[in-house]
Amino acid sequence: MTAKDLITDEIPPLKHTDSGTTALRWMDEFKVSHLPVLKNNNFVGIVSESAIFDKENLDDSLDKLFDHLPRPYVFDNAHVYEVLYKIAEHKISIIPVLREDESYLGCTSIHQLMKLIANTGSIKETGGIIVLELNQVDYSLAQIAQIVESNNAKILSSYILTSPDSTKMEVTLKINQVDLTRIIRTFERYDYTISATYQKSDYNDDLKIRYDALMNYLKF
Repeated sequence: MTAKDLITDEIPPLKHTDSGTTALRWMDEFKVSHLPVLKNNNFVGIVSESAIFDKENLDDSLDKLFDHLPRPYVFDNAHVYEVLYKIAEHKISIIPVLREDESYLGCTSIHQLMKLIANTGSIKETGGIIVLELNQVDYSLAQIAQIVESNNAKILSSYILTSPDSTKMEVTLKINQVDLTRIIRTFERYDYTISATYQKSDYNDDLKIRYDALMNYLKF
């Protein structure tokens, strides 16, 4: 999935002639803290709620209030991972999507991305979770998958956490079985360190409740 597929029609861009007051009103209406700004349909940058509040006369137009605006964006063919990275890197609530010639296509929001992840990820699938801690040099997804599959199970999803200050890494596995006892024992036979497990049915019930609550929130 690329950035072009993530564009939402719910968040319109501001014009450079719009006032700071208008920008704040739109941010409140669309539940974001940033908005893209266009001039003659060309992308100028994004304006933030906090930057506007730092100004004295909010009735002035944006081009009077700001000599320069930050220009974080992604191209329309950027992978969803790059979109997530850009939003996290710049700590923004929306990210503009541009064509290769840098003409403006639209934007997507962290709200839209959360909705996508909740709908397409393994979060809503029944199963258990195992968290492994290991040295980065010992990491082998092939071996981890072989251990899981040798117990007639499948890995639904996985993600890795690393730290620049450590040679250790944390691997979180979502597995399509609630009872992980046999899989845990097999990992232990291979000398893997298991730092956490979540496998009880009440945990999955709670996870389903939390997932449903998230989806209900994202409908608004």
